[in-house]
Amino acid sequence: MDSQRSVPNPRLPEGGPARGSYDRPRHPILLVEDDPGDAAIVKELLSDSGDEFPITWAKSIAEARRAVTPETMCCLVDLGLPDAQGLEAVRAAVELAPHAAVIVLTGLVDWAKGTEAVAKGAHNYLIKGAVDEIHLAWSIRFAIERKRAEEANQRRHEAEFRRAETMRLERGLLPNLLVKDRSLHLETRYRPGGARPIIGGDFLDAVELEDGTVRLILGDVSGHGPDQAAVGVGLRIAWRTLVLAGHPEDTTLTTLDRILRAERPNDSMFATACELTIEPNHSRGWLRVAGHPNPISLLPEPTALAVPESGPPLGVVDGPSVWEPCPIRLRAPWALLLITDGLLEGRPGDRERSLGHSGLVELAAKVWPRCDNPGQFADELIEQAETDQGGALPDDVALVLMSSRGPADRDQL
Repeated sequence: MDSQRSVPNPRLPEGGPARGSYDRPRHPILLVEDDPGDAAIVKELLSDSGDEFPITWAKSIAEARRAVTPETMCCLVDLGLPDAQGLEAVRAAVELAPHAAVIVLTGLVDWAKGTEAVAKGAHNYLIKGAVDEIHLAWSIRFAIERKRAEEANQRRHEAEFRRAETMRLERGLLPNLLVKDRSLHLETRYRPGGARPIIGGDFLDAVELEDGTVRLILGDVSGHGPDQAAVGVGLRIAWRTLVLAGHPEDTTLTTLDRILRAERPNDSMFATACELTIEPNHSRGWLRVAGHPNPISLLPEPTALAVPESGPPLGVVDGPSVWEPCPIRLRAPWALLLITDGLLEGRPGDRERSLGHSGLVELAAKVWPRCDNPGQFADELIEQAETDQGGALPDDVALVLMSSRGPADRDQL
């Protein structure tokens, strides 16, 4: 053993390691070595290194698979094991301990093989008998830090990808509204449920036609995730395309129903929607509701609009469905609030904390009078709902607040 220690350890006074002289980080090691003599040498080298290396010894990949733990930080693996030879041993070690650094410690002096081992996922290639305690300890520490850096970089890249994907989906779900009429004011809000950073399948859009008619939709695809968001983007873009192309109002939801059935990844996915049409003089409108929460009229005081012709959600009923229009009268000043059901739901399994539609109307009645403008109302309504229901709402929340700017308008409009 002494003949292998060509470099003295400057931290170790003669007589052995300086125990207790500093706080040594623990580096749990899994040694995969079938030769008891070589295993004993490795243990002695690590013991003499001055660092704390708790060692678990396994004589094969099969034993190593049973011995590895989430705390294992480094795997020292030989290339000549009973159940794995050469690069197969490297591949097996990387698979059984994907969270740990992997170092090859072998008697095979083959640098081409070492390059291949690193390409297969090893962090270093060491030759038995050519390393002393310092070299081995440093190699382990550096490999562990390199592994940590790799994982941190991977997490950062994944986070950047998720942010980019979220922005792309957000642009699809929450477009620039095509309404130029300055006598109308629109506020929109979208908040992912459960404090998630990624939005789901709620979508909204509004378009002003050449004659001054304003069309608006707010929808909610069932579930949460990239599939729901993709379907929501598709439905939103399809709706805008149909409206701009002059598609008849009476069949818009019917066409969206067909598109949903064609695009959804499984037959259980459905979507609710509320479609609103406002005449050019803003005194009358029509609602078509497909299994969606009814809008709330905020003036003169918050009241739920009755929509007796509400139809089924999109993608639920087999065969042709018809969503009848419900006429509404509008007297300036007016304000209509459209919401998805994420604002109505409370904690999972806790019905007492669920607002429900009537509870939301009551909450709006408390928040509306103390707000100076529609934007403040939209923010405070969501914040107050979260406060009343004990934290971040479990489902996505989307809302659209459309208000008139007539001559009798209140200050906040």
